[in-house]
Amino acid sequence: MLIVKVIKPLVSTNRIPDFEHKHLQVVQDGSTKKVAVDAVGAKPGDWVICVSSSAAREAAGSKSYPSDLTIVGIIDHWEPDPPKTAAPAPSASPSTPGGGAKS
Repeated sequence: MLIVKVIKPLVSTNRIPDFEHKHLQVVQDGSTKKVAVDAVGAKPGDWVICVSSSAAREAAGSKSYPSDLTIVGIIDHWEPDPPKTAAPAPSASPSTPGGGAKS
């Protein structure tokens, strides 16, 4: 399962009949955008739980359904981890062992 954020709906008027009238959503997984079948009615800004592979097809309605990613739940409260920042580089001040100058 994945936790992703819904960015916006994806409208596709020309598609195969097996998609029926299922809604599609653009979701963001880190820096990658993906398209997911929306089985629960999520809206932009929602954090959601997605399943992939054969679980996505079954969650969308049938094992023959052509989906690789399906939204199966809307998260009520989620605070994602803050982005990791690089640790500050150690200062490169030269030092003399022993603390004194050589004579």
